[in-house]
Amino acid sequence: MAKSTVKGTKIKLDRSDIIIRTIGYVVVTLYALACVLPFLIIIGTSFTAEEVIRTEGAQLFPKQFTTKAYEMVIQGGAIWKSYGLTITMTLTGTLVGLGIISMTGYALQRKDFPFRNAISFYIYFTTLFSAGLAPYYLMMTQTYKLQDNYLAVWLPLLMSSWLIILMKNFVKSIPHEITESGKIDGAGDMKIFTALILPMLKPALATIGLFLAIGYWNEWYQSSLFLSEKMSVYPLQYTLYKVVNKVNSLKSTVAGQYVDLSDLPSNGLKMANAILATGPVILIYPFVQRYFIGGITVGAVKG
Repeated sequence: MAKSTVKGTKIKLDRSDIIIRTIGYVVVTLYALACVLPFLIIIGTSFTAEEVIRTEGAQLFPKQFTTKAYEMVIQGGAIWKSYGLTITMTLTGTLVGLGIISMTGYALQRKDFPFRNAISFYIYFTTLFSAGLAPYYLMMTQTYKLQDNYLAVWLPLLMSSWLIILMKNFVKSIPHEITESGKIDGAGDMKIFTALILPMLKPALATIGLFLAIGYWNEWYQSSLFLSEKMSVYPLQYTLYKVVNKVNSLKSTVAGQYVDLSDLPSNGLKMANAILATGPVILIYPFVQRYFIGGITVGAVKG
């Protein structure tokens, strides 16, 4: 057992506590290295010459440094337009999605909101069944006429039933008396939500906002379905996907001809794409980490 000192500010650890803490630090350190090391290998490999990758495999420290893979990705400037489009879609989608999800989650927890249980069940019910890809594609292209329209990518990621349920569970931790006190003071529903409830939702907003932002940032599947070759700019992930496919296609179609593609950085290109795609998300995550942990914990234990 740990014993307090006379001052009461320090804790004296006995032998068993020291052993347990040491084991914990070692396990956490090994786990952190297991998470960081692959990313460092990706960075090193992206700056390694293709012939070295083929003969010696992935590199933590490049033996033959080159930026050829990055030059191939950014040549023509299309990558920067894709960055701009993805950043715009991510920011607008995250902000609008947070507004809708937070208001929906709050309304479903209002005790004076009629049919809240029926609506909650309807939202939950949609997570159990799916019509399939064919009806979904026909709905987006024939009913909503969203073929070759960025809204076909933006709208499906705006919210999800799971995120609404997560927000609803978090709002459960806010006493209903706060809403009642706002009504007594003469505040309207929107004033109560923006002035009293929304400031208390910071952990949930950070958690759900991160999920929304990552969803928009990593999106490529909707783009492959609804954005054809007519589009001049594609979202970032789909642009990188097309670059890798073009390189692989080039290597296969000219095989056997008198063209030397030994220096074509196909492996390095994949690593460079991974760095360009994940870099911004890694830079943003530390700023919302503490809210993210608090929000996901509350959403998990409140039911």
